[in-house]
Amino acid sequence: MAQRALPLPAARLGRAVRTAGAPHEVSGVVLLLPDGEADSRRRSSPLSYAAQLPPARALARSGEGDGLAVHVLRYRWRGWNAEHAHPAQDAGWAVDEVQRLYGDVPVCLAGHGMGGRAALRAAGHGAVTSVLAMAPWLPERAGAEPEPVRQLAGRRVLIVHGTNDARTDPELSYRLAERAKKSNRDVCRFEVHSDGHALRQHRSEVLALAGDFVRGSLFARSYARPVADALAAPPPLGLRMPLAAGFGRSLRH
Repeated sequence: MAQRALPLPAARLGRAVRTAGAPHEVSGVVLLLPDGEADSRRRSSPLSYAAQLPPARALARSGEGDGLAVHVLRYRWRGWNAEHAHPAQDAGWAVDEVQRLYGDVPVCLAGHGMGGRAALRAAGHGAVTSVLAMAPWLPERAGAEPEPVRQLAGRRVLIVHGTNDARTDPELSYRLAERAKKSNRDVCRFEVHSDGHALRQHRSEVLALAGDFVRGSLFARSYARPVADALAAPPPLGLRMPLAAGFGRSLRH
């Protein structure tokens, strides 16, 4: 008896993460894009989804009064899979789904590792107004075209990278930011000194920085002084901005 073929996996949005005190109407959305693997056709890992729930809750709290909703994307596959760029495709689908659910609201794509690359790559969608890429995975291959940056035009872009990241070279995210800054002044990059790929050592500061950027980018709030300075500064200053210890405890708008 012939076996029935299993259905192909589909991308899915996780349940909206919101605080109890948030307004009923959603005015802006963050799509969190998890990390993954270079090549894999295995179904996406529930662990990578679960790892994004704490930052999703932190971001939801930061935008509580502004009508922010945060969704974590479940990819079809665990891998980027070369030219298929499956996570970037899934991110584009997710933005369409957000528009179906909430209407014409601004969207911030926020990702870590491979998800950071997906966020940067999918930024050309018309509903995306900002991109937050944390320790983005930006591999270089001999003879290959550099990672595109044209799609970042007109978006506010924040890249955060640990200087001791042994998995994704922080210099590659600097080079991408430098190329993007040539045609888009609203690009900045923060360096988290002594931190690694997971950005665990200074997690509270990174989450505070992310929350400040999201509120400023989606809801036209004033950025904290270091973020405003980084966006305004020319390279290399605005692309090697150190993330100060205690950032979340000493915001001054």
